[in-house]
Amino acid sequence: MYIGKGSCRFPFLIILLLLVLLFAGCKKKDRSLKLNEPRNIKGVVSYKRSFGDLNDVQLKVARVLGIAPLASRDEAERLGGKLVHIADNDYYSVDSLTHSIPYLVPRASALLDTIGVTFLDSLAAKGLNPNKILVTSVLRTENDVKRLRRRNVNASKNSCHFYGTTFDVSWKRFVKVEDADGRPLQDVSADTLKLVLAEVLRDVRQANKCYIKYELKQGCFHITVR
Repeated sequence: MYIGKGSCRFPFLIILLLLVLLFAGCKKKDRSLKLNEPRNIKGVVSYKRSFGDLNDVQLKVARVLGIAPLASRDEAERLGGKLVHIADNDYYSVDSLTHSIPYLVPRASALLDTIGVTFLDSLAAKGLNPNKILVTSVLRTENDVKRLRRRNVNASKNSCHFYGTTFDVSWKRFVKVEDADGRPLQDVSADTLKLVLAEVLRDVRQANKCYIKYELKQGCFHITVR
């Protein structure tokens, strides 16, 4: 049986193609430190003036848009579609919650997603390495507030956190996003991240999507969806 020259050449071409793909996949990854290239970072003129929505203002809308206050944590798990369970994802991280549980009404959960995504996009646009926001407080039950008041007598009995409409985002702590290929990334200072977060929150507040109170002692932005 005669085998033409073209037939003999075909397996050779296949092997050559496989070798090219193999070497392309083994291309040396960039391990140099990825530096920040900060630009157009302005923050806000005043945190207190920009985010001064007091508890009475937030409480009014929380009672309209939220759930009825819950006595215990078990009740939250039985509410089904009225609450969304939130957890660490690509847009934000959730702190180890000691006096609240990770549930929000759908409207507030969507707002949190928006803030997280916009913050990451803003960092990229401003030449900064990625960091996620950190959620430090979410839905509180009546039992949670009782326990909290043992440690902090100033904790409000009329907390917006009762209604699943409200969450706190830290301006002191953020979660660094590591490079998928293992390239080291230069850190971004918490002060710089706070400036960018303030710009994001100012914009969503001005779009009438939420009320925000700047909490100095607690180190967070107290946010209620509208």
